[in-house]
This record gives sequence, structure tokens and C-alpha cells, in this order.
Amino acid sequence: MPPSHQRLNLIGQAPLITLLVLCLVTALLTNRFLSPLNLTNILVQSSIMAVIAIGMTFVIIGGGFDLSVGSTVAFAGCIAAMTMVKFGLAAGVLAGIAAGVAIGVVNGVIIAKLGVNPFITTLGTMVLVRGLVYLITGGAPAGDDRLPAAFIAFGSARLLGIHYLVWVPAVLLVALSWVLRATPYGRRVYATGGNREAAYLSGVPIERIIASTYVWCGGLAGLAGVMLAARLQSGQPTAGEFYELTAIAAVILGGASLHGGEGTLYKSIIGVFIMVVLGNSLNLLNVDSYWQRVTIGAVIIAAAATDRLRYRQ
Repeated sequence: MPPSHQRLNLIGQAPLITLLVLCLVTALLTNRFLSPLNLTNILVQSSIMAVIAIGMTFVIIGGGFDLSVGSTVAFAGCIAAMTMVKFGLAAGVLAGIAAGVAIGVVNGVIIAKLGVNPFITTLGTMVLVRGLVYLITGGAPAGDDRLPAAFIAFGSARLLGIHYLVWVPAVLLVALSWVLRATPYGRRVYATGGNREAAYLSGVPIERIIASTYVWCGGLAGLAGVMLAARLQSGQPTAGEFYELTAIAAVILGGASLHGGEGTLYKSIIGVFIMVVLGNSLNLLNVDSYWQRVTIGAVIIAAAATDRLRYRQ
């Protein structure tokens, strides 16, 4: 293999190498890291963020990004819990996902059809939706001990020794990786993010494609909100804070480009594990919570800087 190809292959595996090095260093510093309980906690913590990151990958590949996913998680979780109490489990789950889809549709229409900047649009919906959450809940948790037992079990029980929550992103990863890589729709998403003008001239309906990526992102954020409500056993109006930044950083750490046209779902999941393992490592090493925020903020800046350097090259 030529040296240039070897370098490209090494760069392509950088997210996995980073994760392995992080795990190795943490395991050497504390023997609690590799304990079954801690590894299980990492998987469960990663599962919800992984679902959000999958949706964010669609948007970023298409050339945008979404700052409203954290608020969407809280809104969907509260809607799901409140609906579930009155109309049952299935209605609650569907209502939570539908709430996320509705937010995605609003973002998609404003950005794709009206041409409003994604930053301004999703920043506005982030604030607006968070306000709606507090309005409908009065700032109090939704559902509490009135939630169906089956829903509570979904947040804590296991299938084949693995938490139900972990199975969700695993199934989504397989199914949606196929959608992105093996369908005309997926190729159009990459084409739209890579060169919008060329995609338009090739007959790609770029407005619909862009809008659809926000619908994916909103719907999956809604699903993540339902999952989080099951784990917390209630809908929490304060849930999802900073999720949007963590998800964007995870996708960029996974090799996607903020300029669009690049990214893979499995590498975005690796990026999620990097963020979660980093936070877990800092906790195990008893690093002050304020320094944890500083560290994670530095990682987000580094991810953006790395993407910029890749783009220049």
C-alpha cells in the first residue's frame, strides 16, 4: 500500500484509535474503569446520546446542524410521559416521537424553504421549545409514579443480558447505515452536503433533502427523549441541557465535516463513546466538576478546529 494511502487509512481510523487510547490510559489510572458495573453504565449512558448523534449525522452530512436537539429531548420526554399517563404506553411513545418529528419539520421548512440560517433557526427553536416544556409542565417532572410498569422496565430491564436502551441505537445503526450508504436517498444527502449547486444541477431536490435531514434529527431526538424518560422514570423539563453540543462534538470527532458531505454513523457512535468515556474517566479520577466542564469544552473546540484543518487540506 502506498504511504499516502496508509496515512489516509490511519487518519480514517483516528476516532477508534483515540477511543482505545483513552480507555487504556483510564484503565491504567484506575482499576474501577474495567469493572462490569462501570462498563454497563458507559453503554447505557452512551445509548441515548448515540440515538441523538445518529440524527445529527444526517443533518451534518447534509450541510447543516441542529442546536435544538437538547430541548427536543426534554419536550418529547415530557409529552410522552404526560400522554402515557392518560392514554397508555403505545400512545405515549408515539406522541413523544411525533413531538420530535414536528420540531424537525419546523426546522426543516424554515431552513430549506425559507432559507434562514441553520444556526439562527435552531437556536431559536432551542429556546422556544425549552420554554414550551416549562409551560406545559410548570417546571415539575411529568408522569412520576403513574407511568406504566412496562415503560419503567424498558428503562432498566435487559434482553440477552444487555439493556433494552442499548439495543435501540444498535438496531438504528444497522438500519440507517444502510439507508445512507445503499439507497438513492442516502447518496442525495451526501451530494447535497458535498456540493449543493452540483446536486441541484444533477436534479437532486435539495430543499426536500435538507428538510428531511432535520426531520430525521428531530424524530430521533424525540425517540431519545422517550428513552431518557424511561430511564429517569419521568419526563424531566430540565433534561437534555448541552446535549446538542455533545452530539455535534461527537459527530465531528467521528470524522464528519461541518462543511457537509462527509460522515458515517458508526464513527459518530465512536465519537459518542469518546465523549462519554472522557466524562466517565474524569468522574472516576475525582476531577472537580468545574474542571470537567473546562475539559469537555476544550474537546469541543479541538473537534471544531480539527474539522477546520481537515477542510483546508
